[in-house]
Amino acid sequence: MALNRELFDVAQRCSELARAKGAQEVAARAYRQRDVTVQWRDGKVEQINEATTRGVGLQLYVDGRYSAVQSSDLRPDALASFIADAVTMTRSLAPDPHRSLPEPALYAGRPSGDLQIDDPAYTSVSAEKRRAIAQALEGGARGAKGAEAILSVTTGFNDTRAEGVRVHSNGFSGERVDTQFWSFASVSVKDADGRRPEDGAFAGVRFVGELPEAETVGRLAGERALSRLGAKKSESAVLPMVLENRAAGRLAGFLGAPLQARALQQKQSFLEGRVGQQVGSEQLTIIDDPLLPRGFGSRHFDNEGISARRLPIFENGVLRNYYVDTYYGKKLGIAPTTGSTSNLAWSLGTKDRDALIADVRDGILVTGFIGGNSNATTGDFSLGVQGFRIRGGQLGEPVAEMNIAANHLELWKRLAAVGNDPFPYSPLRAPTLVFDGVQFAGL
Repeated sequence: MALNRELFDVAQRCSELARAKGAQEVAARAYRQRDVTVQWRDGKVEQINEATTRGVGLQLYVDGRYSAVQSSDLRPDALASFIADAVTMTRSLAPDPHRSLPEPALYAGRPSGDLQIDDPAYTSVSAEKRRAIAQALEGGARGAKGAEAILSVTTGFNDTRAEGVRVHSNGFSGERVDTQFWSFASVSVKDADGRRPEDGAFAGVRFVGELPEAETVGRLAGERALSRLGAKKSESAVLPMVLENRAAGRLAGFLGAPLQARALQQKQSFLEGRVGQQVGSEQLTIIDDPLLPRGFGSRHFDNEGISARRLPIFENGVLRNYYVDTYYGKKLGIAPTTGSTSNLAWSLGTKDRDALIADVRDGILVTGFIGGNSNATTGDFSLGVQGFRIRGGQLGEPVAEMNIAANHLELWKRLAAVGNDPFPYSPLRAPTLVFDGVQFAGL
């Protein structure tokens, strides 16, 4: 892909100006982004937001010191003054010997295949289309069975196109252009006891032509909200937990936080020193895959310019790698891998959510977490849950106001089954998960 000449020239000029003012190393990023959101509520447009932003961000390495600065004023005179002041300010900071650009060898081997993250049809999305999608979402929600209990429906459509060019003074240059399109619906309903439970649905794609029908997304939102009617606590018990793919991403995120090098260096990771050790069941195999076509985390290089590669994270429950950037890698004496997650590729099973539910005689399907916390240092967590009781392999009554509490090092060893249904609207791409022996606190 040829670099965007306008953005490249801005980034290159900033790098040269900073070097001329005394910076030994510079990473410059010039960017432009357009974002449009239409929000619809109860039969009419509630809000329309459109914003186009552009700017430049600089990472400056000056006499052993480091700073990160940015500006939205790209006039040549303004940039020259801004950069001169930024270099002067950086000289006043405390030295940090671990700060540097990545070694140029880490830029090598950059993949060049089309990741299919830029939709050429982006400009064809009109104001009328955005409004029609938002309106159709509400129509779908109000078409759900039992819709007379619906109090309010809020829907919306969002589209974004982002362009960015990075230039490093030690030889890196690269471009990224991506588009995203999202539809969403939130529905509140009135329960017999006066409570007003809410739920919703959403969908996101890289290519607008792949967005699910708005009525379908809206109907799912309505059905999910209406299914909460009559929800109540169930008895406390140790039961199998079937975790819906949409909710499983939050648990996967808790598992990912202590994998960051920053957490390791600051002694805030319950996975410190556990590479090569069994930390989950043999069902747990995850690869970080930045090269997944149309993935929300797909990239040719990370935010340091390190070339993208597939990175094994867990293999049959054994921890294989951490996410290590240049800075914390130097502090820890660990070679950099990449500083952040891309897409998670799970080793999938053969059954979908419904088939996994059918295998459970007595348990709980968790469809969402409410509040709670997870401690990345100890691995302890406590989360409110909502969902449905499972009885004889069938969904029973809705449950709410229940809680699960455990330690991640214990919970993930109880992972008994993995679904074949990765959630497509997140880079975490978690499938339905089944855990044995989970303590539910209720009545």
